[in-house]
Amino acid sequence: MWIVQRSHVFSWLLLGSACLLLASCSPVETGSNEDFIGPAPQRALVQETTRAEALRQVNAATEPATQPSGPIQVTLSQAVLMALENNRAFVVQRYNPPLERTLVEQQLAAFDPNFGGSFTFERLSTTAQNLTLGKTFSQSYTPQLALSEFLPTGTTLALMGQTTINEFPGIPQDKFATTAGFSATQSLLRGFGPDVNYVSLRQARLDVLNSQYQLRGFAESLVASTEEAYWNYALAQRQIEIVIQSLGLAQKQLDDTLERIRVGTVAQTEQAAAEAEVASRHEALIDARSAADKARITLLRLLSPGGTTFDREITLLDTPAVPAVELNDPDPYVQVGLKLRPDLNEAKLQVNRGDLQIVKTKNGLLPQLDLFANLSRTGYADSFGASVTNLKSPNYTFLAGATFSLPPLNRLARAEYTNSVLARDQAMMAVSNMAQLVESDVRTAFIEARRTQEQVTATAATSRLQQETVRAEMERFQVGKSTSLLVSLAQRDLLSAQIAEVQAVVAYTNSLVELYRLNGSLLLRRNIASPGDKAVEINAADLRKYNPPPAP
Repeated sequence: MWIVQRSHVFSWLLLGSACLLLASCSPVETGSNEDFIGPAPQRALVQETTRAEALRQVNAATEPATQPSGPIQVTLSQAVLMALENNRAFVVQRYNPPLERTLVEQQLAAFDPNFGGSFTFERLSTTAQNLTLGKTFSQSYTPQLALSEFLPTGTTLALMGQTTINEFPGIPQDKFATTAGFSATQSLLRGFGPDVNYVSLRQARLDVLNSQYQLRGFAESLVASTEEAYWNYALAQRQIEIVIQSLGLAQKQLDDTLERIRVGTVAQTEQAAAEAEVASRHEALIDARSAADKARITLLRLLSPGGTTFDREITLLDTPAVPAVELNDPDPYVQVGLKLRPDLNEAKLQVNRGDLQIVKTKNGLLPQLDLFANLSRTGYADSFGASVTNLKSPNYTFLAGATFSLPPLNRLARAEYTNSVLARDQAMMAVSNMAQLVESDVRTAFIEARRTQEQVTATAATSRLQQETVRAEMERFQVGKSTSLLVSLAQRDLLSAQIAEVQAVVAYTNSLVELYRLNGSLLLRRNIASPGDKAVEINAADLRKYNPPPAP
């Protein structure tokens, strides 16, 4: 410690104060997630849950539910938007990004200024050597205030002010001692520089991004499930119509057969076959209506239109139609999937997070070497105001030094570093595996979409030919060259062909939806804006290392 007499040295304290105030405005990484995902779209339909929205949802859930009446009339796009707004599982998922964002604020708090204070009381009782004084005591009161801040460079700055009030009965001396000081500590090895001190903040921001990709993946699954449920319900309703038409034909055939039996042109034995076919159609109609009710409940659960009843009817305003899509080459779909697939981007984020963890743990291998400097000045007087005024004296105290520490084995830091390197390598292998899985999924879905596309044409031809078969068989029956059993079999085949034709159209539509979901483009194709629509970038050299090109 050095005690130095020099004029105007107190200006050092003012300089330290200015530095600390400037530090509070230091360029800490406070940017939003737009740094990663770009500017927000003008019309975002997949939104995170805000505090106000959360309160509205909680209030709506606790209020007595009103039972709406009347059927729900929706187009396909309206059904999708309703699901994105009301589906309860998706509402739960929308909480995750804002929850993760609070962790970013917690990491930013490490660079916030900190204001604190303390108060101490000390009493000392002694027996004086001077017999005239006898037993004496002294006591002091020390209030202290301090303002400090940690900077991303690894620097800790602090301003301190305190006043000690001394009481020495019978001994005349200054009663007040006021001290003002400034200190700075700089890490030179472990904890030095923004790269290591920003690690936790950057990891928290990656976690926010990860939750946004999870939200996007959930939204795509919800949209796909809603569209499939919409078309499955349309298919179930169409099946009821087809079965009713078939029941009408069977009933007409039974009436015609009974009439012919009455006039004696056909044998009595033909009646059983015709009646059996009518009964079979009634069974099919029961099954078709039950399947439609199940499909309606599934769609209602996805839409969650309000209220708690599943008795509401749904009127679909769109009908199944063959999509005009050319399926020539799966490679473009694969390339889109390698960029947009949410779970693949989540895996890439884990690699980037692992890179940050390596920076953090590698820093832990370094020794702790810190430089520190303290500059203070003390004023003495018999009053507080005078002690503050005496701070202008040229006397000051300057203390500087260094501290060093390093565990001899440092096994904990070495183990953490090794763990981070292995975890990062594992994450890279997970990316390679996920990329292979994406390509496999997309190519398989492409094959299925092309199969169902071809089935549409085939089933339409089968249905058309079966109609001709039924017509021909009924004409033969009219002239006595066929039987009720053969007519019933032809009608049964026609029923199966008509249902298969509608099933093929719906299967083709659903297979395209699944293809778009698996390559991550479903939301874009439906013009739905959502976070997580940018591909995550990782080191290209690492990609080549863990995913080498195929051998020639």
